Amino acid sequence: MPDLGKIILLTALFPGLSANVLAQTDDIETLDTTVVQAASEELKQAQGVSVITEEDFKRRPVSNDVSELIKTMPGINLTGNSSTGQYGNNRQIDIRGMGPENTLILIDGKPVLSRNAVKMGRSGERNTRGDSNWVPPEAIESIEVIRGPAAARYGSGASGGVINIITKKPDEAGVSVTVQAEIPENSLEGGNKRADVILSGPLSERFSHRTILNYNKQEGDSPELNRDATVEGSNTAAGSEGVENIDFRTLLRFDQDDINTWELEAAYSRQGNEYAGDNAFQGVDHANSQLYIGQETNVMRRKTISGTHRGDFDFGDSFSYIQFEETDNTRLSEGLAGGPEGSFNTDTGETVTIMLRNLTAKSEWNIPLELFGKSQTMTVGAEFRGERMDDPSSLQAGINVADGVVIDGTDIAAEDRDPHSSAELYGVYVEDNIMLTEDVMLTPGVRFDHHSEAGSNVSPSLNISWQSTSEVSFQAGISRAFKAPNLYQTNPNYVYTTRGNGCPVDYPSQGSGCSILGNPDLEHETSVNKEIGVNYAGTDNGISAGLTYFHNDYKNKIVTGNTAPIYVLDGGNADTYVQIFQWYNTPEAVIEGLEGSLLIPITNDIEWSTNATVMLESEDKETGQPLSIVPDYTINTQVAWSVTEDWELVASAQHYGETESPTASTTSGAVIENPEPREAYTIVNLNSVYSYKNIDFTFTVKNLFDKTILREGTQTNAGANTYNEPGRNFLVSATYHF
Repeated sequence: MPDLGKIILLTALFPGLSANVLAQTDDIETLDTTVVQAASEELKQAQGVSVITEEDFKRRPVSNDVSELIKTMPGINLTGNSSTGQYGNNRQIDIRGMGPENTLILIDGKPVLSRNAVKMGRSGERNTRGDSNWVPPEAIESIEVIRGPAAARYGSGASGGVINIITKKPDEAGVSVTVQAEIPENSLEGGNKRADVILSGPLSERFSHRTILNYNKQEGDSPELNRDATVEGSNTAAGSEGVENIDFRTLLRFDQDDINTWELEAAYSRQGNEYAGDNAFQGVDHANSQLYIGQETNVMRRKTISGTHRGDFDFGDSFSYIQFEETDNTRLSEGLAGGPEGSFNTDTGETVTIMLRNLTAKSEWNIPLELFGKSQTMTVGAEFRGERMDDPSSLQAGINVADGVVIDGTDIAAEDRDPHSSAELYGVYVEDNIMLTEDVMLTPGVRFDHHSEAGSNVSPSLNISWQSTSEVSFQAGISRAFKAPNLYQTNPNYVYTTRGNGCPVDYPSQGSGCSILGNPDLEHETSVNKEIGVNYAGTDNGISAGLTYFHNDYKNKIVTGNTAPIYVLDGGNADTYVQIFQWYNTPEAVIEGLEGSLLIPITNDIEWSTNATVMLESEDKETGQPLSIVPDYTINTQVAWSVTEDWELVASAQHYGETESPTASTTSGAVIENPEPREAYTIVNLNSVYSYKNIDFTFTVKNLFDKTILREGTQTNAGANTYNEPGRNFLVSATYHF
């Protein structure tokens, strides 16, 4: 028998390997039909997987960002990247409490890494809207939400899970035009207008195309929105900033034959903000905030070009791509250190640009086999990610040390620091779906990655499913997931300086403040993710239900500076010293919880569905603090009534339990006085969808009972009350198909 390992490696690394070569491996029997599904298909039926369909977008229309709908899935919330409350309304997708940085976002299976072009502050926060808003909702065919052990196969950044946004294919000729408006009842909240056009269809017998054009204008909230809610000792916090989206995406597909499909896609997106007064600490009344409220202070431009190949061979199928992604992050120059962090440095309109270039490539092959008397499908893959960043703005913080002092690896003078940084990540993986019996499927897997800065990582996984009866199944899984440190965290020339008040409480200023440096010796963040669950799918009554317990042991989370300084250096003045800290790996955190779902067809025309998430524990074992601001439990429920063939009414609600407040500062460790949790609240929505000939009409009342939730401050003295929940608003849209 030939060396199976060599065959796997050659197949993964060389997508052009012909069927004739593989056919010569006589000892491996290829099956005429795929008896066992590939791991990528099996994932869609795994315990921690949800699929959002085009119908779901109609039932719960979103303003613009698809995270508005994704957050209604089990295990999902929107949070900041820490519990600081900084940039509180820039909430992003958080899966199972692992934080946005551990959520990997894909578009058609290709990673979206644009948020990495935004500076990561000392607390781990980025002033970013995230990466869930690059594709308009009408262009989306479905979204796969993958949680827990099933996400380990995707590599770095998927410790929490994966969001795969799948765009519509150019299978049929057609044009759709959508116009939408959202009007808030509260005049202090921003409204929304959106329009998009989607064209698709064949160009010839083998060529087809699809083009997407989108324009969105989300207004920013008034700076007065949260004034009356501000707690004593905090600055008045901003509401949500506005955003203007311009999106263009075009795809050319070549169906070479029944086996080979090729795609060439190019995309350009521009996201410009409408500043609402938010910054890290000062609030809307800061002098520089007042200068720019209502203006565009930040523009993100994302450009991609990619080539994709899909193969459907006699011996299996394949998916391969190469993608170049460039993100230009242009913003007004901002303060980098201490209290002024995030405030604008200038009133002259001077801007700076951070440029991030990513090259990513992947090849994945699914090969059905009959080995050792067992039907199985083996998945092999190889992946590459290369990051290059040019940031002339975030490396300018000074270090208050005396002349002649040397810090190993760090240039004291800002003008000597190289603005370029880079890293490469190489990965290979193997999974095997093995049908042990007619009822039991075992899926072992292992992934090996090597990062140019943080070294190597091995991520084994094991999933098992048992169809105990025709209606009841059990599933369990365990995996080791990881996240490589980002370019800021590993760069010793990335310096954060505080003048004194921001020093760790256990290491107060010695006259010249504290500085925190990037650390090239950081290790990967890792987690061991476990889950076990049971599912019921009624064959006669249509009822389906599921319950999952998950437990994540999170190790080596990268944080800053509350341990002992690595240097205490001469501050240049009499009897003054500067303390030098580094980003470091904290020992351990634990996250555990429950996810449940229930679908009941009440009648042929009425369907009721509910899911719930309960966070049993989310704690950094070193500090005792929560990892992020998420509710103790969340319930999403929906009733859909098909009144006629063309008319559907939908009522939905989201109930959020109490949200625990941190009791100590993330950055300094100082005790927070009177930490206030966010009380439980419920949002109810009504939606009507009506189709008339070629036009779909939608009318939605969001937050029917006007349960407005206000942000109470800019810092942790506001407890968990650090974001807004908009009040009642009205959405109307129409889509014309022709």
